[in-house]
Amino acid sequence: MNTYQQEQLDALLMVRRHIHGLLDMEVSRLRALMADYLAFRARVAAFLEELFQAVCTETCYRDQRSACCTRDGIIAFFGDVVVNVTVSDPVELDKLESAIRHPEKSTKCIFLSGNGCRWRIKPIVCEMFLCDSAKNRVFEENPTAREQWREYEAERKTFTWPDKPVLFEFLEAGFIASGYRSPLMYMHESPGLRRMRERRGKFESGRGAGKKE
Repeated sequence: MNTYQQEQLDALLMVRRHIHGLLDMEVSRLRALMADYLAFRARVAAFLEELFQAVCTETCYRDQRSACCTRDGIIAFFGDVVVNVTVSDPVELDKLESAIRHPEKSTKCIFLSGNGCRWRIKPIVCEMFLCDSAKNRVFEENPTAREQWREYEAERKTFTWPDKPVLFEFLEAGFIASGYRSPLMYMHESPGLRRMRERRGKFESGRGAGKKE
């Protein structure tokens, strides 16, 4: 097992163990925190199924002309893992764990199986990736869809881009407070995202200092 697989496996097992130990009301609060994000993912999934499923199936699966889904190339945020574990059943998570330990395809993403991706809610990077060929093919015929996709791309940042407090940051912070750490905690481990959060903190502190009593 290489470093990439080990990091993915450690994060999955860590999150499964923690969530399994939560009280029902704590899991319910976690699901409530994710509600807007899950609604967003449902809208995006419906959009992609309607407009891109046939195009992407042809390119990625039948003709294998796409370079996406490369082995060990998928960026999964820790927040992705928390969301997926929270909404998945044990059988699905067992299959995901098995896929990480024993990938079916030697040259493709370790999460892929003959039945598709092993994640119930796949990493946001995967969901929002559309190659130029697919976008050009669909959006040239449907300019309205292009605008809708731009709106979805902007909405994604409200959950994942820490220029302000966002869901993926909250999820990482909750696990860190419980004593966990993972290389997948990019909100806290990535130098670029850490600097963004620090700039945000300085701005908020300065704004607070400037308020009159």
